[in-house]
Amino acid sequence: MSIRLDKPWIPLGPDAVARVQGQLGVYEIADESGQVVLIGYAGGRSQFGLRGELESRCREEPEGRAFRYEVNMSYLTRYRELLMAFEADHGRLPAQNRRPPRLGRLQPD
Repeated sequence: MSIRLDKPWIPLGPDAVARVQGQLGVYEIADESGQVVLIGYAGGRSQFGLRGELESRCREEPEGRAFRYEVNMSYLTRYRELLMAFEADHGRLPAQNRRPPRLGRLQPD
């Protein structure tokens, strides 16, 4: 398993999001150029899991054009791991991740 989320992008829209199951996991949202603008998660308090979180983001993220996700029961650990990998690659966090949790340092290959 790669540290980075390397699944194909899916166009962000109501029809595509409706096909996502209501499970726990992590997701990334990209802008029209394919740059990640948000890394998020659907946890135990997320209503309707990944589908519910992505439906909210579909309405709230005007920059979002595509998404990808991963079903994962260790969603908080995976969320932090994705943020650390992004920061290691770009020297910053995605534009929409304003208040991240405390992060460690990650040096992926």
